[in-house]
Amino acid sequence: MHFLEILPSLPFILEGVVVTLKFTIISLLCGLPLGISLAICKISHFCILRKIAEIYTSIFRGTPLLVQLSIIFFATPQLTGYPISAFQAGILAFSLNSAAYSSEIIRAGIQAIDLGQWDAAKVLGISYKHTLAKIILPQAIRNILPALVNEMVNLLKESALVSVIGETDLLRRAQVVAAEKFLYFEPLLLAALLYFLMVLIISFFAKKLEKKLSYA
Repeated sequence: MHFLEILPSLPFILEGVVVTLKFTIISLLCGLPLGISLAICKISHFCILRKIAEIYTSIFRGTPLLVQLSIIFFATPQLTGYPISAFQAGILAFSLNSAAYSSEIIRAGIQAIDLGQWDAAKVLGISYKHTLAKIILPQAIRNILPALVNEMVNLLKESALVSVIGETDLLRRAQVVAAEKFLYFEPLLLAALLYFLMVLIISFFAKKLEKKLSYA
């Protein structure tokens, strides 16, 4: 073991944690609203909206995330002439991919709510829009919170793919240190432990939130 030899590079590796968390949080904040919109389209009475949402989900769930990331990063400059950065490509790819998966989770959560609540709201004269936003969605989100947390954890781990396109995230920094020191086990093990620690922290706070909502 040569952990002391990579100790001077520890601050450099730890900076990658910030980059990884930025990817995860921004992608989730962008992907979740799109996922909610897609879920609403999937339960819509309008056939065209359902079809568009289903096609979108099929494409992003049916192709590897690495392929999506590569297309966005390498093909965007060719197609648009706009030189997209690795960070922008990563955020866009993860947001679009996360939206597809979270839309299925949210759709299932909405459809799990008792139909009687829809009927009761209709009898009371509450519009479809307000019923969905004020009554159905809050209950659905509470019920599917564990699944959404799982999606966030997956997003965190999948963010390591941005190292392929040169973004200096946690994995990429560990690889740089490994190449400089000619030591691969120690920096990569450290990266794995940091990923594991982040997942544990997310899971801890998610359980706290879940418990708090269960008493609400």
